Amino acid sequence: MACDNCQQNWFWKKIGTCQRCMDQLTVLSVVCWVIWFFFFKQDPRSIESIALIVAGFAFNTLLFLHLWMKYVILPWRKRQGKSD
Repeated sequence: MACDNCQQNWFWKKIGTCQRCMDQLTVLSVVCWVIWFFFFKQDPRSIESIALIVAGFAFNTLLFLHLWMKYVILPWRKRQGKSD
């Protein structure tokens, strides 16, 4: 990524701070599930279908972690006076 937050080395300092990452994960997640729904839902045991399901869950999980950090953890830390 090209933003300053994404150039940092530590994963937990990056997550929840980059709007570009969250936008990209949202688009990737939606596109992945739409493709799966329209093209691979009929045969869920094919390798393509399984790959899209795994990718969709990975995108959703990473997006959830970003949103959890942005709206729960970082505001909580700010209220506690912790700046890390």
